[in-house]
Amino acid sequence: MTEEKWGQLRTRLLKTVGQNNFTTWIEPLEFNSVDDGVAVFHVPTNFMGNYVSQNFADLILHEFNLSGEPVQRLAFRVAANSPARPVRQSEQPAEPFAEMQARPEDHHAADSQWDEAPTRRTPAGKSLSSKAAAAAPVEALQAAPLDPRFTFDNFVVGKPNELAHAAARRVAEGGPVTFNPLVLYGGVGLGKTHLMHAIAWELTEQNPGLNVLYLSAEQFMYRFVQALRERKMMDFKHLFRSVDVLMVDDVQFIAGKDSTQEEFFHTFNALVDQNKQIIISADRAPGEIKDLEERVKSRLQCGLVVDLHPTDYELRLGILQTKVQLQRATYPDLQIADGVLEFLAHRISTNVRVLEGALTRLFAFASLVGREIDMDLTQDCLADVLRASERKITVEEIQRKVSEYYNIRMSDIIGPKRLRSYARPRQVAMYLCKKLTSRSLPEIGRRFGGRDHTTVMHGVRRIEELKSTDGQIAEDVEMLRRALES
Repeated sequence: MTEEKWGQLRTRLLKTVGQNNFTTWIEPLEFNSVDDGVAVFHVPTNFMGNYVSQNFADLILHEFNLSGEPVQRLAFRVAANSPARPVRQSEQPAEPFAEMQARPEDHHAADSQWDEAPTRRTPAGKSLSSKAAAAAPVEALQAAPLDPRFTFDNFVVGKPNELAHAAARRVAEGGPVTFNPLVLYGGVGLGKTHLMHAIAWELTEQNPGLNVLYLSAEQFMYRFVQALRERKMMDFKHLFRSVDVLMVDDVQFIAGKDSTQEEFFHTFNALVDQNKQIIISADRAPGEIKDLEERVKSRLQCGLVVDLHPTDYELRLGILQTKVQLQRATYPDLQIADGVLEFLAHRISTNVRVLEGALTRLFAFASLVGREIDMDLTQDCLADVLRASERKITVEEIQRKVSEYYNIRMSDIIGPKRLRSYARPRQVAMYLCKKLTSRSLPEIGRRFGGRDHTTVMHGVRRIEELKSTDGQIAEDVEMLRRALES
């Protein structure tokens, strides 16, 4: 097979796998030869050969046969003098001309062998069995691939995440270790993984020779179990303790797994003793992770522990505005009406991933039907998302927030006192109950010390009047509404 034919085959692969997958996994392959039904490629690392073998082997074999080249399997070889380059994941140096072979029957056999195994997602969008990943040789430490979208440039900073962003930036600068470990914690979709990937990208860009290992706690556990099973614990210890930067995502996964926690503890200590940087993420503060050993909690709490708070309205709006600019590259002619982004930022408040996914769906739908993105289209297209994201705000929650805001007791809002310092906050609370809950006026009145519904109606009307004439009241109501909806 000639280089020209391989070039034509690559063009077809590009159309099939997409630009990102092609650039990351196919373009670096250097075609060498076809000999006795084996297509040989040179690859920069063992990791790349393994990944292509697991995810793209069938497709490449199919394209070879379509082009009239009878290829039964693929072989990937790593040359001893592969040039150094920035990496997307830390990899141990490969043995000279290490060879990995991929055949269709092997590929399908691996798939069926682990049908019931838990899976993790790869950047290519394919499911990769965790057990299958754990079956790779211990000598070829396989880290989690980094997402090219998750960089500091694409991270929108706001008040809820500014401290975490600043801490991540400081670690990404490299240099002397100032706090160790850095622990980022927060709920789903708040940006922990984005910051972890951004740190790894920045570190490897500044210093391509730096051994940065990013993986999930689940991967750490599977590698540990595999090393125990194959009696290769010394190899395991050497690989994990020789890194320059260790990044472990979702560390709460190892809670309750005693042996894994013990090995993690010793790995942690060994790296700290060498003054190597450790970066951890979790879904809650280390002290609040159930079944995590006290000594592990203590080690995690000895560095800088930073909370990513739930997003506020301004941050969500900023994220949407940034994502709209990115969508313009795909849909340059689509128009988005005033008020749509503000509506989404108000209504989808719990998870940034859901918010971004809603915007992506909205642009795709509008492109298909050839319409402007207005409020009607938004509500039709995202009806299910909007229903699922609708948070039920309670009367009690409003009463508590208002009493905290005005620095009075909740009993004073509910009680009979008519002093202006209590009456005005009470009317604000009634107004918010009418606007933000589905409770009727009589129900709201009962929650405010058994007041008549006409009292509630008077309070709501009074606040509506004051909003247009009293700037302080208007600001108070808006601040409370944002706090309740965030």
